[in-house]
This record gives sequence, structure tokens and C-alpha cells, in this order.
Amino acid sequence: MLREPEARDRAAFIELLASPEVNAYLGGPRLREELEREMPEVPERWPGSFVVDFDGAMIGQILLRRATGHRRPAAIGNADLGYLFLPQAWGFGYAAEACAAALDWFDGVLPGEPVVLATQTANVGSMRLAARLGFTEVERFHAWDAEQWLGLRSPVTPSA
Repeated sequence: MLREPEARDRAAFIELLASPEVNAYLGGPRLREELEREMPEVPERWPGSFVVDFDGAMIGQILLRRATGHRRPAAIGNADLGYLFLPQAWGFGYAAEACAAALDWFDGVLPGEPVVLATQTANVGSMRLAARLGFTEVERFHAWDAEQWLGLRSPVTPSA
């Protein structure tokens, strides 16, 4: 289930951001002590920010937001899909199901809008997920000391 962040999700958000496994391709984990100090009681809410809830507990986060400060010109102004899942939720298809649901929501709110996704090419799972979700390669580039992949999901045109 996708839902807004709540106060009960704070510990899971800290776990996501402090996890070396989760952040292996994202520049590394943040310090738990720093997160404990800085994380608000209720994690930030905005349209396109979803908690992935399984049996009443947060297992991941999906973000769909405008890529205003993206490093690649092809991404600027488009919606950017991001996702993080706790390691214990990996390998069950939850990311594919949750991302597909978030993209369906996005298509209903902003029909005809393209979506981009960036990931490291070394992140095999993320590359497979991008293909499964219908993203096609726009370009590869080097950033953060690694090869990056930028994919585009063409706009879904509303049916008449």
C-alpha cells in the first residue's frame, strides 16, 4: 500500500538513510546520530512522496518529484522517480509493484508527462527494475565516481 508518511515511520526512515546496503549506490549512508537529530517527528509530506506500507509497517519510500536541479539536461523539468527499500524487503517484487502504482497515480494526476529515472549502471537490480517499468536509456554519464544511467518513461497518453 502507498500512503503519506506518518510519525510511526520515523525509525524506518532513519534506518533507510543510515543503511550501508540501501545507500551503496547513492553516495553512502548518513550517520544515524545526525539523522536522529535532524529527522522531524513526522517525515516530510508532499505530493509524490509515498511510504510503501506492508502489513502496517514501512518497508520503503517512493519519490516522484520535478528534476529541477538534475545534472543532466534531458532530465530537467521532468518528474524524477526515486525509491528506497529496506534490505529485508528486497527480492519480493515490492519495488516493482509500488513503483508501478506510483507511476499509475502520476499518470492520473499529470497525464502525458514523461518521467525520468537515474541509477548507477552497477546497480543491477535497479537497472532491471527500470526496464520492467518501461524506462529506456537516454544516456550514460559519469558522476559520483561511477557510471550513471538515465532512463525515460514516455508519457502515457490519456485514452479518449
